[in-house]
Amino acid sequence: MKELLENDAATLREKIRSRSVSAEEVCRAFLDRIEAVEERIHAFCTLQPEKAIETARAIDAKISRGETVGPLAGVPVAVKDVICTRDLRTTCSSRILENFVPTFDATVVRKLREADAVIVGKTNMDEFAMGSSTENSAFHSTRNPWDLDRVPGGSSGGSAAILAAGGIPIALGTDTGGSIRQPAAFCGIVGLKPTYGRVSRYGQIAFASSLDQIGPMGRTVTDCALLLNQIAGPDPKDSTCSTDPAGDYLERLQEPVRGLRVGVPEEYFPEGLDPEIKATILTALEHLEKMGVIQERISLPHTDYAVPAYYVIAPAEASSNLARYDGVRYGARRESTGANLVQMYRATRTAGFGKEVKCRIMLGTYVLSAGYYDAYYLKAQKVRTRIRIDFDEAFEKVDFILSPTTPTTAFLIGEKLESPLEMYLSYIFTATSNLAGLPSLSLPGGLSSDGLPIGIQLIGKPFEEETLLKTAFGLEQALRFRDTRPLLPIDH
Repeated sequence: MKELLENDAATLREKIRSRSVSAEEVCRAFLDRIEAVEERIHAFCTLQPEKAIETARAIDAKISRGETVGPLAGVPVAVKDVICTRDLRTTCSSRILENFVPTFDATVVRKLREADAVIVGKTNMDEFAMGSSTENSAFHSTRNPWDLDRVPGGSSGGSAAILAAGGIPIALGTDTGGSIRQPAAFCGIVGLKPTYGRVSRYGQIAFASSLDQIGPMGRTVTDCALLLNQIAGPDPKDSTCSTDPAGDYLERLQEPVRGLRVGVPEEYFPEGLDPEIKATILTALEHLEKMGVIQERISLPHTDYAVPAYYVIAPAEASSNLARYDGVRYGARRESTGANLVQMYRATRTAGFGKEVKCRIMLGTYVLSAGYYDAYYLKAQKVRTRIRIDFDEAFEKVDFILSPTTPTTAFLIGEKLESPLEMYLSYIFTATSNLAGLPSLSLPGGLSSDGLPIGIQLIGKPFEEETLLKTAFGLEQALRFRDTRPLLPIDH
């Protein structure tokens, strides 16, 4: 059933509903593809093939009885391993949660089940979502299907890699500073970080609570809209979730964009930007102009302060959120030779957390400590406010903003591990959206001369995901990248 792998999720659900193919056939085709590529890319922490086939069979039975099925009936989906799944291991790619099996579903997972999606497994990530390369997983590094010697990005690298490899049609990721969009750019797929509060975070294991957001990832804009339709909306279990109902993102996808105004921020095109990335963005602007979009030059003057502010605020919140993993309240306990409780805490957290997580906990604790709170954390929050004001002023002139997603294409595995600053700068164009709580989408724009995907980023006004999706849909048709696949052959 090789041809099934070429279908997007929207096509698959129609084929399953019309009974031209069964949900079980679709499930088996994608599971076979996962089996064929998983040894090379290592995209998953946990797979549940038997349960997935059982779910697919149940959906087929509902269809054969003439019962109403959900909007994602029979469509396979992967879930990032920071999102809780009832009776399915959820590790955050960390030793401290290696054997954690939640007793409840995250709200987004509950909505997937209600939509009759088939969850095939949990994808690998940087530990506790702290990283930009999926090399910080406690279990294994994930590899980029476009070049197995390169990273897929992070922290949602497992979801991005398996999508690019053709092993799944849609997946969930999370984004705290760029963790959906940066791997989407590196792997040549579409990823959307919704507005903060558009999608419930209930059941997402927290990294930085004021920045985290769950979002859809897919091989097409249509599939991201389809998945966002299912997971967006109010949730009484999440007090930060907007009470306004979500729209129908699919319904507005093909609306014309003529007359919209696109902002091009000078700060997102610095000297030294990869010329191939710059050329890709300029090509996208030419296509937008042909579609009737009006171009405006804008300035976001506090952009240079975004990464420093992010790397104060995010670790500060992480140090607070991860304090609970002490072997008593949460996390796998490691016994120490002494009887002292502090020694047990130390043994548990030393063995349970990896290097990057420890680094960020220590940094976060430092910036929150007496004598340094005002100098670092409070100042970072003031910078965050200025960044939000920059966007507010820009959106008085334009409807959305266009920029590169990343300053480079996917880098080599191990290349930046000894240079944390270089690694952190891969979020230079994405972290601002998290600090300001704005929706932002990454769309593949083409390939570099060495055959690696280049991402285009669209940033929108709060709760205007529809504008981003319909603009991205138009660009997708013009750029014609959606049928481009990695050289990793689809032979199963």
